[in-house]
Order: sequence, then C-alpha cells, then structure tokens
Amino acid sequence: MKRSEISGFEVVWAGGDDGDGGGAGPLVIMLHGFGAPGDDLVPFYRILDVPKGVRFAFPAAPLDLGELAPGARAWWWIDMEERMRRMARGEARDENEIPEGFEAVAERVASLVDALRGESAACVLAGFSQGAMLSLEVALRAATPPTALALLSSTILAKASQAPRLSRLAGTPILQSHGQNDPVLPFGSAEKLRDFLKGEGLDVTWVPFRGGHEIPDAVTSALSKLIAATLPATT
Repeated sequence: MKRSEISGFEVVWAGGDDGDGGGAGPLVIMLHGFGAPGDDLVPFYRILDVPKGVRFAFPAAPLDLGELAPGARAWWWIDMEERMRRMARGEARDENEIPEGFEAVAERVASLVDALRGESAACVLAGFSQGAMLSLEVALRAATPPTALALLSSTILAKASQAPRLSRLAGTPILQSHGQNDPVLPFGSAEKLRDFLKGEGLDVTWVPFRGGHEIPDAVTSALSKLIAATLPATT
C-alpha cells in the first residue's frame, strides 16, 4: 500500500499490479463512514475477490473529529447523540434534508473521483454509511458516472434534490445492502431509499441481511460479484 495526497485528500492506494495501486487497471473507490479512521476500509481490498489488476483507492474524509474521537474523521458533521434521541422518540427524519456541508463536500469528492479515475473508464464507487450517502450524491456530480455504485448501510437523503438527476444513473448497476437490526440507520429508511431508486427506474440489487451496522460476508460476496461483473481484468 502507499499513501498520496490528491485534490486535498489523503488517499491510500492498494491492489493493482504491485499491491500499491500501480498499473492501469480499473478502479474501486471506497468511502468510509462517519467517525472511522481514514483507512478504515483498506482491509477490504484483501477480502474482496476481484479481477486481476483492479486498483483500490481509499480517501480519508476531510473533517477531523479531534478530541471527540481521536483518529476519527467525517465527511460532514452529524450530531449522533441528537440523532439517537430522535430515533428513541420515534421521530422520522426529513427525507429531503440536505445537511450542512453535504453539497460542498460532495462537489469536492466528485472532483477527487474525476482525478483518481484519470483516463480509466471503468470505476466502481462504493461507500459505507455516511460514505454511502455521499457516494450517491458524488455519482450524480462527477464528470462521468461510475461504472457501478455500491451503497452499503445507507439511508435516504436529499430526495427532492436528487430525484430530477437520477436519470443520469440509468443503466448503472447499484448494489444496496442493509442490516435488518441496524441500530444506527433504521432498516426502514434503507427500504425507502431502495424504493426511491427503483421508482426512478434504476437497476438496484437489494441485499438485506440479519445483522447491524456492518459489512458481513454476504455483502462482501455481493460486492465482489458486482466488481467482477463490471470491471475488466488486466492482462
């Protein structure tokens, strides 16, 4: 693995021809969740069964949570305590909510994705939790939509803003997974996201699982299949 700074983001590279993201192979970009270290998802490049030459890029979110959680990062701030209190009271979150900082970081990450891809046409964009929410928005903003999109333990967000733009992802395979006992992002909100995307005519493969806020074997298997089906091997 190697680290570099691209477009103002710290990026860990892995896979490819040399284990350091080398070569000209297709690319998998993975965005971590809220409160995780920037390299949280790096181990998955060893777990996923992908074609030869596939490269991985793991950007670190720009917001350092500092003393609140040393080493943890976020794409935008979320008051998790307030969120959990609302869930305990049974208050539904506004599906059209656009969190402060969401659009600005999405624009920055879209530019990052364009820079990471370079001249490579094939790219799978994947995110977990907050990274998954961001991934959908980034896919709608990048110069070229990703070859495939993976939304792991996500939720519906910015619905009214995204709806008119979702046709851009027509023909793009989307993998969506969610734990039926997720204590952080309710399963019902993921079902609403699934129905929203499908209702707009998008190609969604839905992978529910018995579990919580996590990426279990069933999801890594489904993600491996998505990557293998959409990214060509290099010779």
